[in-house]
Amino acid sequence: MEALFWSCLVGGVLFAVVSVIFGDWLSMALDGMLDFLSFDGHHWLQPMSIVGGITVFGGTGLLLHRYSPLGSAAIIVLSILIAIAAAILVYYLYIRPMERSENSTGYSMKELTGAIAEVLVPVPIGGYGEVMIKVGAGRTNHIAASYEGENIPAGTRVVVVDVKDGAVMVSKLDM
Repeated sequence: MEALFWSCLVGGVLFAVVSVIFGDWLSMALDGMLDFLSFDGHHWLQPMSIVGGITVFGGTGLLLHRYSPLGSAAIIVLSILIAIAAAILVYYLYIRPMERSENSTGYSMKELTGAIAEVLVPVPIGGYGEVMIKVGAGRTNHIAASYEGENIPAGTRVVVVDVKDGAVMVSKLDM
């Protein structure tokens, strides 16, 4: 029984070390040959939580085997319960928040209303120019027209008032 616990503990630690140190290198070297191991099952069945649970099973089993008066069956059942609890904790405290923290660089033109921009190409009366708007962590350029129908020179700070026909309608920002 001790061999089972040691193999689970050592296997989990080796998996963690190999995936952290050599994970990217192995992925590039094998060029996706191990992609068949990934499965689209339940979202909580992540390899990190499963292997973490197996590792905790091995470590808990070793500790209970050496330091508790419990019998073999009780040690296995208690180790399995603790491993399941650890896998659930890993999922809810680490994996799930990391999945939700992924950011998208996509945006809608309607979200630009109220954004501050700088005129790059002058906006003539009744015509179109170009503005640069900060969106998220980057900047994007858009075709712009004057909301009030006035001339706006390059370098002027403007605010996006509306979006019509793929162009932002801007007005001078007086601060």
